[in-house]
Amino acid sequence: MVWQMLLPDRERSDVENRTLQQRPALTLSSVLDGSYMEDVEAYVQDQFPLRDQWTGLKARTEQLIGKRLFNNIYLCEGETLISKVDAPADGLEKANLNYVSQLAEKSDIPMYLGLIPSAAEVWRDKLPEGAESWDQNAYLSQAAGLGLPMIDFSAALTAHADEPIFYRTDHHWTSLGAFYGANALLEVLGRESLKQESFTPEIASTSFNGTLYSQSGIHWLTPDTMEFWVKEDGLMVTSWRTGSPEPGILYDRSYLTEKDKYASFLGGNQPLCVIQNENARDGGKLLLIRDSYSDALAPFLAQSFAEVHLLDPRYYRMPPAQYAAENGIDAICVVYSIPNFITDRNLVFLAQ
Repeated sequence: MVWQMLLPDRERSDVENRTLQQRPALTLSSVLDGSYMEDVEAYVQDQFPLRDQWTGLKARTEQLIGKRLFNNIYLCEGETLISKVDAPADGLEKANLNYVSQLAEKSDIPMYLGLIPSAAEVWRDKLPEGAESWDQNAYLSQAAGLGLPMIDFSAALTAHADEPIFYRTDHHWTSLGAFYGANALLEVLGRESLKQESFTPEIASTSFNGTLYSQSGIHWLTPDTMEFWVKEDGLMVTSWRTGSPEPGILYDRSYLTEKDKYASFLGGNQPLCVIQNENARDGGKLLLIRDSYSDALAPFLAQSFAEVHLLDPRYYRMPPAQYAAENGIDAICVVYSIPNFITDRNLVFLAQ
């Protein structure tokens, strides 16, 4: 404790990829409602000397005694971390499907639903024996009951399950997985598939340790390799990070020196982003109502569409039906990873 008092507080843990609890202010209200002691406990835990090293040592010790689940993340074969998907408990998974249905009713523009199963489903055979994870395929069957055209990401990924379609240390799909996902979407929209030989992948990083690495405490695995596939020539990216349009970038390489390397795809989270391709093969305007999986997906789709609009309901509040009408959108695709879709409380804005 003396050591802890002498050392300066850290604002952030790069290993865990999160902000650390700072010394709480002592107030009468915080003492009375109990929040002060809770914050003190979190502060002591977060600012414990050599916390990052102790976290890794704890996980290694637990692994040696046979543990395979670390902070809801399974340590699987092939140095692979897979996040367990828990069964929804509050009915949000049904409500969000209803919001998608309401959006379809509000717009005359063709609309499609694409739910991406996570590695816990596609790579279920990699999970430790007896490991539990919610049945995402059953949920896809439920989603099909909406009657909307479905983008079959599940079949596209399962057909290539023996390939590195997900990162081993992160919950996202890789550029290879996103490529297969793009072709699944293009097929449903009646467009020509992309050819893998048309791309020359660039190795952007060989030291990517993703969110699962950060959350699990398992810090001894070989880092992931990250690739960029799409050439930036002829593409114009516009971002609305602050509410006004400003020049964006397809691959922001400045993030490759940071912990959150996945943010190099389009520069990470933002309310709205538009990719324009003056040389698009087929033309037209596509609206993706999406989560972060589309950051890696959109560059592929921009090979076919003249404009790909990416709207993130977590940050963008214009009604999507209104946005689509005002911007001449030809097709709307709601594209989400299933774990995000069943827990995102912002999809209520689709019904506006």
